[in-house]
Amino acid sequence: MASPSDSEMHINLQRAKQLIENLSNVTHQISAANKTSRQVRLIAVSKLKPANDILALHTCPNPHHHFGENYLQELQQKASLLPRSIRWHFIGALQTNKCKPLAEIPNLWCVESVDTAKKAEALEKGRAAITKESETANGRDDEAGKVETVERLRVFVQVNTSGEESKSGVEPGQGVLQLCRHIREKTPHLRLQGLMTIGAIARSQDLEEGKENEDFIRLKEVRDEVQKELGGDELELSMGMSGDFESAVRLGSDEVRVGTGIFGDRPRKEDAIV
Repeated sequence: MASPSDSEMHINLQRAKQLIENLSNVTHQISAANKTSRQVRLIAVSKLKPANDILALHTCPNPHHHFGENYLQELQQKASLLPRSIRWHFIGALQTNKCKPLAEIPNLWCVESVDTAKKAEALEKGRAAITKESETANGRDDEAGKVETVERLRVFVQVNTSGEESKSGVEPGQGVLQLCRHIREKTPHLRLQGLMTIGAIARSQDLEEGKENEDFIRLKEVRDEVQKELGGDELELSMGMSGDFESAVRLGSDEVRVGTGIFGDRPRKEDAIV
């Protein structure tokens, strides 16, 4: 992906107005579907979209903080260009060899797609390294060298509730519990935030009126089972994307991921500009 020059990092006011309107529309849809008092986190999925789109939403009068990316290199580029106050989410498929550099992004707020203990351990290694680096910098007398404290990295365990071979994730059952327990007990620089699924969109589209996607129902059941066994902080549900987030919210999702509903259609990867 091409990187912008300094002159390209400006906000187009007409584009910004459209993005803010789109974000507001999605937020209102979430509120209408949410029949409880809980706060639903909206991740604006900005993959293959330019950094100035993100900047427009992050610096508007009601700034948005949570943005999602799928590719390590693109996220690294954007994180280096944009304010540290952005809370990045990695929502793409994880590769073990890329977990350590991913976790070393200081304002990476969450990784949504952990599906093996090996990947969790690689994330732990990266987060431990940057935490030590920040602690060392902040321990010096030189005020100019101090940096923001690095938080524990939140992670969701991805569960394949649809049974589709094309989707990553742990199969519902003991494997989910074992991975969650491993993260809780063996990775001190990670924080188990909850469970995530990418439900089959066809099931959401083909539902009869009054029915909900069974993949979302299954994730909720699995979360309740894990919560009962592990106890501790309440585990969140991350489910629902542009085509089915309202159903997910009705079923209790704490977080939804919306891209095209906010940013519009994406370019081809080879044509995208950071």
